[in-house]
This record gives sequence, structure tokens and C-alpha cells, in this order.
Amino acid sequence: MIKGILFDLDETLLNRKKSVESFICDQYNRYEPYLEGVEGDTYCSRFIELDNNGYTWKDRVYERLVEEYQLPLSSVELLDDYLLYFKQHCHPFPGMLEMLEALKKRNYKLGIITNGRTSFQLSNIRALGIEAYFDTIVISEKEGVKKPEKTIFRRALKRIGLEAHEAVFVGDHLINDIKGAKDVGMKAIWKKRDKETVETGVDYIYSLIDLLSIVEEWNANRNNTNQH
Repeated sequence: MIKGILFDLDETLLNRKKSVESFICDQYNRYEPYLEGVEGDTYCSRFIELDNNGYTWKDRVYERLVEEYQLPLSSVELLDDYLLYFKQHCHPFPGMLEMLEALKKRNYKLGIITNGRTSFQLSNIRALGIEAYFDTIVISEKEGVKKPEKTIFRRALKRIGLEAHEAVFVGDHLINDIKGAKDVGMKAIWKKRDKETVETGVDYIYSLIDLLSIVEEWNANRNNTNQH
């Protein structure tokens, strides 16, 4: 019986790609007087390339940008700007709030497990307006351990009072999220990106709205099996 659902944050609940694109264009516009000779499209696309879907921390990204374009700005100033203003550009995936409302109404326990810096990830969760939906929020920097290590999944499960077989993990990364969750005995659902065509045999969704029906179907099938 599935009693709880835990989520990754970036590219699962938060449309990170859209959020980053929105932020970096805004940053360019605000700093444009200092960026003479660097086209907006060039600055934004290079940031996105260096960012590597969030797997390169931004101190290195900005160091490279300042170095490559010989900017009259410090990488620390640009990083501070990122930390301060990114939360103003947080875009959820469609259906996020409706999904969380529906899960809460059915009394599922909810949690987040995300890799990243504690204060930064918390500010993004709050910007999405979803902190109150979750029974636990587990962030790698604070925990000193990150996905796909088993410890971080086990801590989250303990904090919401569930056994691994009673919980589902939803995430976009096949190793950090899907394999990590399955390695501790959880079910897992892959949040596929649009146009993602890789076939893995893993249960998946494109839209968050579809999550509830999958979980309810699993529980219904289990109940039917137990009755026979």
C-alpha cells in the first residue's frame, strides 16, 4: 500500500530550465551597461551551457563568464545576484498545485529530497508556494549526503514514518532519483521531459497531473490481489 510520495525538486516540481532562462535574461538586462560588446543571446546561452542543467555550481559558471568575456564585474557579485534574484523567476510545471492538493486530500504523506544548497533550495520551494504541503524537506547540503546515496532516502522515509515499500519517489534523473530510490526498496516514477523518447522500462509521467492516477491504480491493484 502506497502511503507517501517524495519528490525531487529541480526539473520535477520546479521547471528549472524555464526558470533559469527567465532569470539569466533578466540578469543580462539589469547588468547590460557593464556588458558592452556581449550580446544578450550570447551571454544567456553561454550561462545555460556552462550551468549544465544545474550540475555545475554557479561560482564556477560565473568565473568562466567573467574570464571568457573579460567582464568588468566580479564573479562574486554576479553569484550574489543569482542567489538573491533567482527565486523571483521560479516557474512550476503545469498542474503542480492541483496535484499536491489532490494528494493531500487523499492523506498521502509528502516529502522532498533535493541535492543542492540549503538556503537556496528552500527559497525556491517557498517561491513556488509549496512548503506547507510537505511533511519533510531533505536537502543534501544540510544532510551532508546526497542522492543517489541510500542514506538520504532512508532519512526522509524515517522522518515521514514510512517503510520504503510504502513510498514512491518521483524525479527526473535516472540515476540520482530513480535508481537511488529503487536501491532502498521504494517504487519510482520518472518525470520525463517533453519529447524524451528513451525507453527504460521505468514507470513514467510527462505531466504531474497523471501521478495520482498511477498511484491510485497501484493501490487498487494491490487491494484486489489481497482479496483473492
